[in-house]
Amino acid sequence: MPKRRQSGFTLLELMMVVVLLGMATAIGVPSYRGYIDSTNQKRAIAEIGGLAVDLYRWELNTGGFPDTLAEAGLDGLRDPWGNPYVYLNIATADKNAVRKDKNLHPLNTDFDLYSKGKDQDTQLPLTAKSSQDDIVRANNGSFIGLGKNY
Repeated sequence: MPKRRQSGFTLLELMMVVVLLGMATAIGVPSYRGYIDSTNQKRAIAEIGGLAVDLYRWELNTGGFPDTLAEAGLDGLRDPWGNPYVYLNIATADKNAVRKDKNLHPLNTDFDLYSKGKDQDTQLPLTAKSSQDDIVRANNGSFIGLGKNY
């Protein structure tokens, strides 16, 4: 009686498939996370730019910047990580509460506006490790981006 050949996968073939899937996941997941982080940063930059335009419009109509985003009706917007943007009117604020660059000079002379970034932790100087991922507005709006890039 002739032997019948059995069809199916061998254990070795199944192990190779699992290894290949594992390698594809190990490469793909970090790339995807990097894409998501980049997209969230770009969204926060755009939203801070839009809020700044609204604040300048407020200043044009009232002669000064609001003390809070709520006063201007701009407090409903959340950053990509689900938290409110941080705003500070420099004219009425305590000078010790103003964000500072690596030389400890204030980032802005009109108002501070920023997101605490992905880690949701921040400190006033941008040199602090927890401030490196913050999305900041600096030089009165001529820079909006990651704190580590300023």
